[in-house]
Amino acid sequence: MATKQKILIVDDDENIAELISLYLVKECFETKIAEDGEAALQAVKSFQPNLILLDLMLPGIDGYEVCRQIRRDLTTPIIMLSAKGEVFDKVLGLELGADDYMEKPFDSKELVARVKAVLRRYKPGNETLSSPDNVKKVTLPDLEINLTNYSVLYQGNVIDMPPKELELLYFLASSPNQVFTREQLLDQIWGYEYAGDTRTVDVHIKRLREKISDNPFWRLSTVWGIGYKFEVIH
Repeated sequence: MATKQKILIVDDDENIAELISLYLVKECFETKIAEDGEAALQAVKSFQPNLILLDLMLPGIDGYEVCRQIRRDLTTPIIMLSAKGEVFDKVLGLELGADDYMEKPFDSKELVARVKAVLRRYKPGNETLSSPDNVKKVTLPDLEINLTNYSVLYQGNVIDMPPKELELLYFLASSPNQVFTREQLLDQIWGYEYAGDTRTVDVHIKRLREKISDNPFWRLSTVWGIGYKFEVIH
């Protein structure tokens, strides 16, 4: 029997947390609820979830700080939940390493769909199941992006990246010198159902540039007024 995927629900509203848990359990997920930031950080270590649903307005340590602390060591997917719908709040959450952001109140079916979508994209450890013929990998000087096992090697070092960052980098690098608009990238990486702002793409590009500097042979280039491309210099 396949092991159930584990979802950590972090929300101080007991009714909302229980409702989310109910819907996820019906979809055959295993869930655990944490009611504050400190409990959430402890549960990440003990429960080892496959995905975290993280409310921002928490007593004690807020959701932003919880996300920041998790991202110091782990790439576990995080979907932020918040009643705050301002672009600033969304951008801040994404900059801290969240993979998605949903406003409250939200439709339960959409939440479950997004959980499944993020988990489909993030499948670490698949390298043992893959043959050399179906490994999705881009290899360049000082850079190797492996979408099969969700790993990035830069200058010989493993670089931790949340799933969306890695997927964006792989998508661009696998189509060298091709220009993509922000809308195209949003659709390709986040999916047609994503209702986010195109600035989401800008945030992720910024984070990628902080982790991998330009190389004499390649760089992440901005095409002003259009979007981005992964430029390979021959």
